[in-house]
Amino acid sequence: MTTSIRRHVVSFFIAALALTGQPVLWSAEVRAQAIHPDFSVANGPVEATVLSGNVLYIGGDFDYVGPPTGCGVPIDAASGAPVAGFPKIVGQVYAVVSDQAGGWYVGGQFASVGGVGRSNLAHILSDQSVSTWNPNANGAVRALALSGPTIYVAGEFTSVGGQARNRIAALDAGSGLAAAWNPNANGEVRALAVAGASVFAGGSFTTIGGQARNDVAEIDVATGLATGWNPNASGAVAALSLSGSTVYAAGSFASIGGQGRNGIAALDASTGLATAWNPNANGAVSVVLVQGSTVYAGGAFTTIGGQARDYIVALDAATGLATAWNPNADGAVSALAASGTTMHAGGEFKSIGGQGRSHIAALDGTTGLATSWNPFASDLVHAVAAGGSAVFVGGSFTSVGGQTRNHLAALDATTGNLTSWNPVADDAIFALAVSGSAVLAGGSFTSLGGQARNSIGAVDAATGLATAWNPNANSFVYALAVNGSTVYAGGIFDHVGGQPRNYLAALDAATGLPTAWNPNANSFVYALAVGGPTVYAGGVFDHVGGQARSYIAALDGGTGLATSWNPGSNSFLNVLAVSGSTVYAGGSFTSIGGQARNNLAALDAGTGLATSWDPDADSYVYALGVSGMTVYAGGSFTSVGGQARDNVAALDATTGLASSWNPDPVGSVFALAASASAVYAGGEFLSVSGLPMSYLTAIEAGTVGVSGSPDAGVAMLRPSDPNPFHGSTLIPFSLPSAGDVTLEVFDPAGRLVRTLLRNDRRGPGRHEVAFRAGQLPSGVYLVRLKVGPRVEARRIVLL
Repeated sequence: MTTSIRRHVVSFFIAALALTGQPVLWSAEVRAQAIHPDFSVANGPVEATVLSGNVLYIGGDFDYVGPPTGCGVPIDAASGAPVAGFPKIVGQVYAVVSDQAGGWYVGGQFASVGGVGRSNLAHILSDQSVSTWNPNANGAVRALALSGPTIYVAGEFTSVGGQARNRIAALDAGSGLAAAWNPNANGEVRALAVAGASVFAGGSFTTIGGQARNDVAEIDVATGLATGWNPNASGAVAALSLSGSTVYAAGSFASIGGQGRNGIAALDASTGLATAWNPNANGAVSVVLVQGSTVYAGGAFTTIGGQARDYIVALDAATGLATAWNPNADGAVSALAASGTTMHAGGEFKSIGGQGRSHIAALDGTTGLATSWNPFASDLVHAVAAGGSAVFVGGSFTSVGGQTRNHLAALDATTGNLTSWNPVADDAIFALAVSGSAVLAGGSFTSLGGQARNSIGAVDAATGLATAWNPNANSFVYALAVNGSTVYAGGIFDHVGGQPRNYLAALDAATGLPTAWNPNANSFVYALAVGGPTVYAGGVFDHVGGQARSYIAALDGGTGLATSWNPGSNSFLNVLAVSGSTVYAGGSFTSIGGQARNNLAALDAGTGLATSWDPDADSYVYALGVSGMTVYAGGSFTSVGGQARDNVAALDATTGLASSWNPDPVGSVFALAASASAVYAGGEFLSVSGLPMSYLTAIEAGTVGVSGSPDAGVAMLRPSDPNPFHGSTLIPFSLPSAGDVTLEVFDPAGRLVRTLLRNDRRGPGRHEVAFRAGQLPSGVYLVRLKVGPRVEARRIVLL
C-alpha cells in the first residue's frame, strides 16, 4: 500500500511542519459519546468519504473492512465467527489463558476493557462481564501462566498487584493481589512455563531470582529464587514449552545449554544442558509448542529441521528433523494453540495451508492444510488460546470477521455493514465523488474496477465494475468536484486525456475527455469546491488562471480564468467547502483573507475577505463538512473553537465556538461526510471515545451548544522542541498537581526503546526532560506520559 498520501507529499515542501507531532490520549474512563459501536472499521487510513443516499463510500490505503471487535476476542471454534457481546479491548493483546471456567485472563498493552478501566491485565468472565480482578500493571504484559489459584504474569511492568514487581510476578487468581514471590528481573520477561515446583522464565534479562542468568532461568515456585539450572542463552528467549524432563526454548539465540543452537533448542530440565536435538533454524523462532511426539514451532525462519519450511514447522521430538507437515505460510507465525487434531496459528501471514488466511488460521494436524475455519483478522495476531467451544485470538488488530476491500468500499450508512460492492483498486484512493450512477475516484492507482485506470476512474455504483470513463491522468489525483456535466480534478498531474493540463482539469462527465478549461496552475492542487459558476481551488500554487494567486483561488467555471476573488493565504490549503455566501478553508496557514487565521477560516464568497469567524485551530485542518449551522472540522489539532478538541470538532457556523460534541479520535482525521443525523469520519486514528474504531467511525451529529471550560485538572504533554530533531530534543509536560510520572519512548512497532522517567514524583507546574536518541535509527517515535490513570502521547521525528 502506498505511503505517498497528500499529507506526506506536503512534506516535500515544508518537511519540518509536516512532521510535527500531535498528542493522543488514553484514559481508563470511556466518555459518554454517541459513537455507532458496531459501524465497520478499516485496517489502514481512510482518505475520502462521500454519502450517496444511504450508502457511504470510503477510499484510502486499506485492504480490509470489518466489524470493530477490538484487539482480543473469542472465536467460535466451529463457525469462525467472533463471539457476540464480548467486551471490546482497545490496544494490543499479547497473552491470554483460559480461566478453566469459560472465561479468560488477558494481558497486553491496554487501558480499558468494555469501557471498564483495566491497565494491561483483565479477567473476562464466562458471562462476558469484566470481573473486579484488577492487578493494574504499569507496563505491558507479555506472558501469562495459570497454575491452580495463582496466575504468573510477565512483561515490562515494574508494579502489579499493588506491589513493586519488576517484570515478573505471581498474582492471586481471585483477588489480583501480588504474592510475596518476587524474582525481580532486570529486563523484559516474555515467556513463562510452570511445572511442579518450578517456574521457567525466558526473555531479555541478565539477572533474575537473585542470580546472574542470561535470558532464561528456573525460579523456585516457593521462594522466587533462581535454582542452579542455568542454560545461559546468548540471545533473547521468546517462548518455552515443557514435555516431561525436557524444556523446549525458542528465540533469537545462537547458543544455549552449552551448545550452538540457532533459534530453538531442547534443554534437560535437570541440568540445563542442551540435548542432541538440534533443528537449527535460520531465523528467529517466536513460538514453540509440544504435542506428544511432535514439536511445533513458528517464527521468521525459512529453513529448519533440515528442510525448507516457511515460518511454521512440525519437528520430530526425537530427531529434530522436520516432518512432512508443511503449511507454508507467507509471513511470520507468532502464536500456536492446539485443539484436538487442529493446530491454530496466528501471525503476520496472509496465506497458509494452501489458502488465503488473514493472520489467523486452523490447520489440519495431519495434512497441514487450512480448514474452512476463517475468522479473518484485520492485523497482526500475537496470541491464541483454545478453551471450550472457543478459540481466543489477541493481537494488534481492531477487527475480526471482515472482508477484503482494496482501497475502496461501500457501507450501509445506517447499520455500518459492508455491502457486496467491491471494485478493487491496486493503490490508494484520495478523492471520491458521485456522478449519476457512477462513483468517481482519484488517487495513485493504475487499476480500478477490473480495468487499467491511471489515477482517476469511474466505477458503476451497482456492479463495482469500471465504466468506460477513463481520463487517464499521468500522476496522482487528490481532489474531485462535480458540477452537472463537468468533473473537476486536481492533483500533481500535468497531462490528462492526452492533453497537457497542469494540476487542474475539467473533464466531460460522459466521455472523460478534457474540456478546453485550463487554469494552468504552477503547482499542486489538493482541494476543490464548486459554488454556482465558480470553481474554488486550494493547494501549494502561487499562480493559476492567468493570475498570481497564493495557495487559493476562484476560477471561472467557463473560462478557467481567475476571478478578482483573492484571499491570499500564507501557506498551503488542504480542503475547501462552500456553504451559501461563505467559503470555508482549512490547511496550515496563519494568515488568509487579510486577517490572522490559524489553519481554519471562513471567507466571504463575494470579497474574499475573512469573516469574523475564527475557530483558531492549533494545527493542520484536513477535512470539512457543513450541516445546517454546524461546521465539522477534522485534522491533527488539539485545540479549536476555544476548547481542547483532539482531531475533530463541531463548530458553530456563526460564532466559530466548539460545541460539547467531542468524539476524541486518537489520531488525525482526513475525511468527513456529514448529514443531519450523523458524521462519518475517516483518518489514521485507532480508537474513538475509548472504542476500537480504527480509521473509520460514525458519530451522532453534534448540536451547537458551547461547552464549558476545558478540564484544567489533567496532565498535559506538550510539543517537543525541536521536532523533528537530530540527536536530542526536550520533552515538556505540565502537571496540575503533584503526581508519579512515567515518561517512555516507543518505536513504530510499539516496542519500548527508552524509559525517561519511571514513577518519578514531580510537583505541579511545567517540567522538561531531555531525550537523547543515541544510536536509535531515524523515524517516527511515540512519547508517552502517564500520571495516574491519565495517559497522553505525542509523536516525535528523529532525523
